Amino acid sequence: MAQAADPDFRHEMPPEIEKLLAADGELKSRWDALTELGRNEFICWTISAKQEATREKRRQRLVEEVLDGKKRPCCWPGCPHRRQSARKFVDA
Repeated sequence: MAQAADPDFRHEMPPEIEKLLAADGELKSRWDALTELGRNEFICWTISAKQEATREKRRQRLVEEVLDGKKRPCCWPGCPHRRQSARKFVDA
């Protein structure tokens, strides 16, 4: 049985994203300007991919989108751990 979504759920920062932020001051500044929810959405979107190749592509897109001023990942229904309507994206 799947757990109910938790509106207060927060993902831990993955080391791969920490490394990207440490290497690029502008990215770090824009990342810090995002809301906690926005950062959580980017983290979830990035780590939710099953294959490392896809996670890497998403990390590169995260860099591009955050530098472009995006507040959330494009075409992402939201963190399934937070939103009941996105639960179908999480294994039961």
